[in-house]
Amino acid sequence: MGHRFAPAGGYRVPAPAPDAAIAWPEGFGTRFTVFVDTEEEFDWTRPLRRENRATEAMRALPGMHRLFAAHGVPASYMVDHPIVTCPKSVDILGELLADGRSAIGTQLHPWVNPPFDEAVTPHNSFVGNLPRELEAAKLAVLTGAIAAAFGKRPVMFRAGRYGIGPNSLSLLAAEGYRVDTSMRSGYDYSAEGGPDFTAIGNSGFWTGEGGLAELPLTTLYTGMARRGGAGLYGALRHLPKGRGVASRLGLLSRVALTPEEMPIDLALEAIRVAAGEGARLLLFSYHSPSAAPGYTPYVRDAAELRAFHAWWEAAFGLLAKLGIASASHDEILAALDRAALARGGVRP
Repeated sequence: MGHRFAPAGGYRVPAPAPDAAIAWPEGFGTRFTVFVDTEEEFDWTRPLRRENRATEAMRALPGMHRLFAAHGVPASYMVDHPIVTCPKSVDILGELLADGRSAIGTQLHPWVNPPFDEAVTPHNSFVGNLPRELEAAKLAVLTGAIAAAFGKRPVMFRAGRYGIGPNSLSLLAAEGYRVDTSMRSGYDYSAEGGPDFTAIGNSGFWTGEGGLAELPLTTLYTGMARRGGAGLYGALRHLPKGRGVASRLGLLSRVALTPEEMPIDLALEAIRVAAGEGARLLLFSYHSPSAAPGYTPYVRDAAELRAFHAWWEAAFGLLAKLGIASASHDEILAALDRAALARGGVRP
């Protein structure tokens, strides 16, 4: 019997409950962490295809890892199905885990993740748009493959293309996940059929699904009008080139903490804003194929790779100057355990 599919249109992710905010332990301080979307290569300008499963860029990942290690920064490698079923990629990641602080998580790209019961379309590239039973089956296959490859079940998750839907969080909780990182604060993918995160801020929160915590990817606003935040940024889309003009004039820029299309001067200002506003956990990210030139639109040649490295060097330098230390996968889990105990003994 064929699956019934969700109708077209984006899923508007509701704002968390007022009492759902994670109260990080005092001793945790202000920290940052890095998630790496560890995935296959594909042409970002062309339609997605199931056949795009190459993993050549993984050979460059140890170089990026060494740069991070030089600054004492671990990474959580969120691996998808083409990566975990590539023995060479698993071997490379196994070597990186020897630092004792980096870890493996899950990233689900539905178009290359069995079972293949859906057509490959833009709408279906957001796993949360699939029928509940198909989304659950894809998650179970990937989770099991990661557990088999690395000897440990993953407990942190990210949907490829940030593509969660109305069933995703309950499915993650049922599969034993403790953290979701699929929400991208302030971003709206509904025009593509994906989720709308404009009601989601930067603060982590308990989802209400078992013990599942949500750690949204950090988005900050810089510029003289930054206090207008997401509302003002949304309104600017109605003006011709409104967002670009506002950014060039230093009025308002939306900044995600990634070197991929985010200039370092804006990122450094965003880090300062976050520190000034008392943020407790900053989430940085990048896509693993950006570790080598020619695989993503963000790193097309050797010069852009040097700039990519320099971005991280500058960010790590400022974070150290501000006294913002890195937090590993396991340190975050331990802090969440303490937060849950302080809340009432169990993760909500």
